[in-house]
Amino acid sequence: MTFQLTLEEVEFLVRLARRAIEEYLKKEITIEVPEETPPKLLEQYGVFITLYSIKRQKKELRGCIGFPYPTIPLVQAVIKSAINSAAQDPRFNPVSLEELDHIVLEVSVLTPPQLIEVEKAVNYPSKVIVGQDGLIIERGYYRGLLLPQVPVEWNWSEEEFLCQCCMKAGLSPDSWLLKGTKVYKFSCIIAQETTPKGKVTIIDMRGDH
Repeated sequence: MTFQLTLEEVEFLVRLARRAIEEYLKKEITIEVPEETPPKLLEQYGVFITLYSIKRQKKELRGCIGFPYPTIPLVQAVIKSAINSAAQDPRFNPVSLEELDHIVLEVSVLTPPQLIEVEKAVNYPSKVIVGQDGLIIERGYYRGLLLPQVPVEWNWSEEEFLCQCCMKAGLSPDSWLLKGTKVYKFSCIIAQETTPKGKVTIIDMRGDH
């Protein structure tokens, strides 16, 4: 079944994410799922919440955490991921309430990850489409994930994308070539604020819609 989201639905998710962060920073509480939640948003999907700090009209990453797999209802995943992105990302100090006024939110709703099957590992790059696919690389207990917008932002080739995802997992860059490494791909629908608390736009990075 093809997953679709309307502009109204993604606006709901973005506003929900911001409200979840605000209430947590003010009162250290996790908000409940709103009664007016559209039924589609109660389905289970993976999601990532990305925070960008706006400085001198440039976006700087300020936090990014989420659920790679569809394990809980989307609205719950958005609430939890939003709070964790603001307060629990180990790469950054927690976001302050005042700082939130200068941060734009991005919600990426993921399609279920699919294992890429190849006869030889050198064929992985031919199975990856930059600008459409996100990647998950697993090797033993190591796992790394990069959203589909990341290689576009950094102008990576397919090989660079695979190497960077290995490094995100804490592995050597060429680990995707080793036997036993698993590579998954997914795509996503992205909803982002154009300015803090501002207009929400939708970007569909899936190739099959």
